[in-house]
Amino acid sequence: MASKNLNRLKVVLAEKRRTNKWLAEQLGKDQTTVSKWCTNSSQPDLGNLMQIAKILDVELTDLVRFEEFKKGNV
Repeated sequence: MASKNLNRLKVVLAEKRRTNKWLAEQLGKDQTTVSKWCTNSSQPDLGNLMQIAKILDVELTDLVRFEEFKKGNV
C-alpha cells in the first residue's frame, strides 16, 4: 500500500515545541481536525497550510512532503 504521509505537520510542530491543541487554538479549528492533519488521516487545504506556515513561521514547502507527489503516491 502506498504511503499517504503527505504533510510534515507533526514533525514541524515538534521542532517548534508546539502542540496540536495550541495550533487548533491559533487557527480557530477543532483540535480533532488538527489531530487528523498531524496523523495524515486527512489533509489541510492550501489555505489552511498557508495559515499554518505563517503561524509556525516556516515555509509552505516545510509542511509538505513533495517526494510523495514525485513518487506518484498521491
